[in-house]
Amino acid sequence: MDHAYWGPQFSNEEIGALLGAKEAEIVAQGCVMTRMGDEDALCRRTAKAIADGKVVGWYQGRMEWGPRALGNRSILADPRRADMKDTLNLKIKRRESFRPFAPSILREYVVEWFETDDDVPFMMQVYPILEKKRALIPAVTHVDGSGRLQTVTRDTNPRYYALIEAFRELTAVPMVLNTSFNENEPVVCKPQEALDCFLRTRMDVLVLGDWVVARE
Repeated sequence: MDHAYWGPQFSNEEIGALLGAKEAEIVAQGCVMTRMGDEDALCRRTAKAIADGKVVGWYQGRMEWGPRALGNRSILADPRRADMKDTLNLKIKRRESFRPFAPSILREYVVEWFETDDDVPFMMQVYPILEKKRALIPAVTHVDGSGRLQTVTRDTNPRYYALIEAFRELTAVPMVLNTSFNENEPVVCKPQEALDCFLRTRMDVLVLGDWVVARE
């Protein structure tokens, strides 16, 4: 077993129908909806939003089965920003400040950032971040210098891989901050739950399949 994407999934048509039914509520919050048919453009746009300091709800494909969000029901942010932990807790998570956030890293770059070169696809192990790299990614570096990483491969999650690769091209950092898509509740499963969480929090961007909902 090399991935955990065994849960339910929903089509872009189902997502589009939901957004159409909720359009008035979405527009009332100052949001703009766009469907993007080009995956590369979608990933580049999302990577740019993350690099600009936006908090992004990322909802794709089959839900992860297990205790961790692994890039299909995730909230993503810039690991380089020292203030991002506080921003996430203020805007969305509202959890204890000492609890760390995790990095999702492209598999081939692990040895350049961590004191390991293992596959860690389920975000269940903690490893020391290389000391020379810790200051570059403060938002995912715990107080003891460690990180609970998730390794991402093109084979197991091609769209999430493409997003992180687009972020690497922008920033030279091959990882994003990844936390579960929820607000003191179970991780979102259905598109309706993701949209509800987005609308009641201060998340900046929601990417539902090929759809982007962005606060202006």
